[in-house]
Amino acid sequence: MISFKKNIITSVFILMVSFNFFAQDIPEILSNKKIQKENYLPDFSFAGYHNGEKEISKTKSKIIYASDFGVIPNDGLDDSKNLIKAIAAANKINDNVVLQLPVGRIIISEIIYIERSNFILRGSGSGNSGTEIYFPRPLMYTKDPEDLQELREYLTTFNKRQKEKQNNIDLPFSQYAWSGGFIWTRVIGERVKSYLQKYKKPHNIKAKIKEGNRGEFTFEVNNNSLLKKGDVLLLQVFNREGKKSKIIADLYKNSEVKIGSHHWNFPDLAIVTQQVEIIKINKNKITIKTPLTIDIKPNYKAQLSEWKHLKEVGIEQLKLTFPEAPRVAHHVEPGFNGIFLTRVFNSWVKDVVIENADSGILTEEIANTTIKNITTKGKNLAHYTVAMAGVHNVLAENIKVFNNAVHPLSFNTFSTKNVYLNCEVFINPILDQHSGANHQNLFDNISVYLTPKKDNTYPLFAGGGARYWKPSHGAYSTFWNIKVNVLGHLDNTNSITLNGMKDGPFARLIGVYGNHNFTINYGPNAYIEKTNSKLDNIPSLYKYQLNKRLKK
Repeated sequence: MISFKKNIITSVFILMVSFNFFAQDIPEILSNKKIQKENYLPDFSFAGYHNGEKEISKTKSKIIYASDFGVIPNDGLDDSKNLIKAIAAANKINDNVVLQLPVGRIIISEIIYIERSNFILRGSGSGNSGTEIYFPRPLMYTKDPEDLQELREYLTTFNKRQKEKQNNIDLPFSQYAWSGGFIWTRVIGERVKSYLQKYKKPHNIKAKIKEGNRGEFTFEVNNNSLLKKGDVLLLQVFNREGKKSKIIADLYKNSEVKIGSHHWNFPDLAIVTQQVEIIKINKNKITIKTPLTIDIKPNYKAQLSEWKHLKEVGIEQLKLTFPEAPRVAHHVEPGFNGIFLTRVFNSWVKDVVIENADSGILTEEIANTTIKNITTKGKNLAHYTVAMAGVHNVLAENIKVFNNAVHPLSFNTFSTKNVYLNCEVFINPILDQHSGANHQNLFDNISVYLTPKKDNTYPLFAGGGARYWKPSHGAYSTFWNIKVNVLGHLDNTNSITLNGMKDGPFARLIGVYGNHNFTINYGPNAYIEKTNSKLDNIPSLYKYQLNKRLKK
């Protein structure tokens, strides 16, 4: 009996010790109420396909075989026309449809547009015995897309040029530097991105928003007569107060950072957007499925507008390859671009290998999308690998970057509440935030491999972007459990400084660690915790928050 009691006491003690150890291992930004109150941490768990609540679609679909339309692999002939015919046939089917590509190499030299919902472009695998789409020529040799007319005019009107005096380079920007792809999702007639006032179309406004609070799911509108449950709309917040506006102060939390002129020079361009789904209407009180990213004040002139989009679009099980090509200069890429996602919702790209691309996957104005199990490689220097621009609640999971890229992982202009999860960058890593009112994005459980500079520093957090869109990011950008693998230099006992982002305010950096001792040099008011500590108990903030939300 005494032995039994001793065993119980011992077990309880072990449990108490284990619980205390676990509690101590949890970052204070999650466990300490005072720290939590003083240091806001966004809920990133809504990123991804159906907000992370469903597996990527396995809905039964009618299968169309591209080979039935003359797409013949391994014959050395161009398959563009026949693949376009196959897509046209698939578009006539009202039900869910899969366009199945054959095993082997398919040659494509024209843009393949996906313009319908409930459509999957599926290969036979991304490995050596799967489907390879080979693009022998860049986009610059295709017919100029009507969708990029505004961009072309913008580049010429403002004489956008890449100037590198030391390399004798003074060349015009390419329209494919950050736009376009050989596989391109689009809604016909809708702008890819706003560049020039003359092309502006009036928004189809469904309601004006009176006010709402960051992190909450409800807000009040002036009139609900044009709203209904299930609507997916674009929530837009504007700066119509100029340089000293309250919304700029809110975005950057009154930090002493230089604000670029694009924040106030375009009062009809929404400075904060997010796609929202209405789940409840109670008089003029609207409830949405995902939380507001920012406080909405009456003077912000916020509104709900129509957002035309595709849904349940998938691109999967493919290898996309481009030829090796000499690099000319940054921003003058010829357009070896793989996939361009625009205007998709609850959609995905998965199991894709991309080789020698200028940009592997580009995005613009998409939401609730998962980009998963992507490998980029090759000898060409890329601009982007998998990039996020003007997107909301996008999850990029298990991205492996084996090629050299200017911006290996990048949150670009107007990106909000997006996540890079379980990604690895093996060459010259940079966790880029590219200016342009992007805020509340998450680098989560990322591994990088780097060689420090001679001064024992490395710009891991360096950011790109134009000066007129600075700072590098808004408040609450987050880095969680970042593993830094130093290549060589292990006999150096001095701390390596990881720096960059001098103008990025109120970042959260929790659990930056690796095979060396590190010091972090970040912008104003950064919250930094558990440097040189691996977050074993909560390796992924996204998954921790998602599991917590789904258990409610």
